[in-house]
Amino acid sequence: MCTPVSSEFSLGERLADLPYFRTLQADRLAALAQHATCSEFAPQEVIFWQDDPSAGLWIVERGRVKVFRLNTEGREHILHLFGPGDSFNDIPALDGGTNPASAVALSNVVAWTLETETLLAELCRDAALGVHVITILADRMRKLVDQIDDLTLCSVTVRLARFLIKQTERPAFSGPGITRLVIAAHLATTPETISRALRTLENLGAIRFDRHEVIIERRDLLDTVAMQ
Repeated sequence: MCTPVSSEFSLGERLADLPYFRTLQADRLAALAQHATCSEFAPQEVIFWQDDPSAGLWIVERGRVKVFRLNTEGREHILHLFGPGDSFNDIPALDGGTNPASAVALSNVVAWTLETETLLAELCRDAALGVHVITILADRMRKLVDQIDDLTLCSVTVRLARFLIKQTERPAFSGPGITRLVIAAHLATTPETISRALRTLENLGAIRFDRHEVIIERRDLLDTVAMQ
């Protein structure tokens, strides 16, 4: 039994905060919220598997989610990390295809699902919304190209510095479940390499450790490393 944090009304407000739906009026947001279904997941529970039929667009109400793929050797690469207010599995939700990756809860998760049919009906009804969605998808494609560049052209220390900066800007990159193992899988390296890179940043004076928490001491130094 799902016990969502938000009511149907507040889900409409949550939808208003998503980039896709910011152009919609309150009545249309409320109509979408009426079609949403809620699910709960325990830490490490699978939300969906790669290549399975898509349930639609997922919206995180509470908790942290990782979206990942496995290589032929079974090694995990985390493509995205999502937290409260984020949406994911956008592409199959829009084209009706299968899931391009798998998703697992990193902590206790409450999430909503909007079926593809509901989304497509709204896109057909509102042409301006369709143009808005295309613009957002194009922007995400550009960011994906940047992410590929990071993995192929930048050192682990540089990638880690950029990740730590993202933690200050995006709640999904910090909080429950975001361990060194998760960070390593997201940055395509090992936990041991992450530990060495953290020590490098600490020796530079950019960060310090407070027990297991990383504290940014000099944002300017971290920015300098991140721009290398």
